[in-house]
Amino acid sequence: MKKYNVHMLKTFTSLCLLFLISIHAFATETIEISGGGTKQINIAVMPYKEIVSDKANSRMHQIIAADLYRSGFFRPLEVNGLVNKPSALSEINYSEMSAIEAQVMTLGQVAISNNRMKVNWFLVDTNKKTILTTMEYSGPVAQYRAIAHKISDTIYEKLTGIPGVFSTKISYITKNKGRYSINVADADGFNVQSIVGSPQPIISARWSPDATKIAYVSFEKKKPIIYIQSLVTGQRTVLANFKGNNSSPSWSPDGRRLAIVLTYNANSQIYLIDADGSNLKPLIQSAHIDTEPVWSPDGRLIYFTSDRGGRPQIYKVSSSGGEPQRVSFEGNQNLNPNVSPDAKILSYVTQDEGRFRVVLHDLQTGQITKITDGPFDEAPTFSPNGHVILYAHKINGSGELSTVSIDGVVRQSFNINADDIREPAWAPFVK
Repeated sequence: MKKYNVHMLKTFTSLCLLFLISIHAFATETIEISGGGTKQINIAVMPYKEIVSDKANSRMHQIIAADLYRSGFFRPLEVNGLVNKPSALSEINYSEMSAIEAQVMTLGQVAISNNRMKVNWFLVDTNKKTILTTMEYSGPVAQYRAIAHKISDTIYEKLTGIPGVFSTKISYITKNKGRYSINVADADGFNVQSIVGSPQPIISARWSPDATKIAYVSFEKKKPIIYIQSLVTGQRTVLANFKGNNSSPSWSPDGRRLAIVLTYNANSQIYLIDADGSNLKPLIQSAHIDTEPVWSPDGRLIYFTSDRGGRPQIYKVSSSGGEPQRVSFEGNQNLNPNVSPDAKILSYVTQDEGRFRVVLHDLQTGQITKITDGPFDEAPTFSPNGHVILYAHKINGSGELSTVSIDGVVRQSFNINADDIREPAWAPFVK
């Protein structure tokens, strides 16, 4: 039986060193992202006028502008130099908007009183001089950022026809001063909460489809065990504590089952298990190392990483079992698969001339697009609308968290104070 250390369970990268067999690379079309990108919408995000005694300026527009920029679909324009900064429709100078080439603009007012807030805002087509959307949001002041994200979501969906993800959550694992934690934060990295902490390694945190639970692997018992943590009740249950290693949990789209990896009777093999820990069944059985399972959105397929071709590559198999089919052919090694919400694109990490980079693989055309530069990128995960990738990477030996738009043009890093950051995951939309 092949033995695994913590790093081999974190990613499949360590396995890559075990194989020196070269394989034939099938011809595919590969695109290198080096600049440019899709046409962005020019938006003027005006300072929302704040009506409150202890605040001189609104920061809501800054949150909205940052959200929209991070998506890759919008180009927030510089408005600080404008003489006229309207917060009401009657104050708009359309000639000024035309001068800065604004296609749309958003403006509004924030009223704060007795720890409550009310936001009246507008989205305006500056070319047609028409109102696209006007809404009022209210709530406690503690929801200031949440309301800003809601406005961003509404603008995004109105102008793209696709739901925004600015009100969703992300998770990631940190190591800080010898302590490991699973952290949950807003999609922009703010409002961080530690959900689970341990002096022993924690890896492979994965959201349930309803965003109420996280499955993860902990070494607190001196071996890898899979737990499920409820974010609603705080209750923790053991999902898998079988002989050998228990790792790589992945929820089925209906939340009833998980795919997991066990060294139960042989090398790392993929099993299916009910969410209550019952009904364990092997998915496929082989003499190879199979790991990192991830379900397709319809639940019919499971993509995974395997060494069955000599080096780590991406394969797929029916969720009812059967013969695996190879998916990735370009690159010496490919690992960390993740499927887009529309099941059309597969993201994974490829070894490219010694660098580990995130690529997008169009499952219909076979086209591969490299969207990050490396050299040590890992664990790409799609946003719930499929338009942004969240991933981890190494900078000067320390882990960082970043997002990149799917055209590879807009990249932003999170400012997180930790010795190391690994394995991000993006929570699904909450229905």
